[in-house]
Amino acid sequence: MSAVFRRGHWNSSPWCSLDDFYTALDRGEIQAGQAIIFRYLGPKGGPGMPEMLGPTGALMGAGLGGKTALITDGRFSGASRGFIIGHVVPEAILGGPIALIKDGDKIVIDTVEKTIDWIVTPEEEAKRRKEWEAAGRDQIRVTRGVLKRYARDVQVRQLSNPVHYD
Repeated sequence: MSAVFRRGHWNSSPWCSLDDFYTALDRGEIQAGQAIIFRYLGPKGGPGMPEMLGPTGALMGAGLGGKTALITDGRFSGASRGFIIGHVVPEAILGGPIALIKDGDKIVIDTVEKTIDWIVTPEEEAKRRKEWEAAGRDQIRVTRGVLKRYARDVQVRQLSNPVHYD
């Protein structure tokens, strides 16, 4: 395993839209040394955790697969490649730290210690949390149907997932 994948320092590049990410990748705005952060793709935020094979394949195709990290509250299949971390909880829509990361923030990933550290002061984190709460980013985007029920009722996998028929 490469030393950078044992313990690496990364500059964050957060995305709330896969389309915006693909556009930035096409423009050459995604660079080696970035931790690409995909958020609002978890069970509630997706809803349903869309698969991340497309973004990992695009990074590999751009020659960045071994030079970037990808972190998401979404999921990966067995076909995904690269330095990837998925199923991050609490997910963004629930106010997890992944929701508060801004472009250029420092991220330290240590695979030996199994830690991900986001380097901001507690004061900065509190400020961002207030901004996030005021922006209403905790609202489920799906407004009707089965996906609305799913997004409303789904919980992290360690908890049961009851279905409500109302």
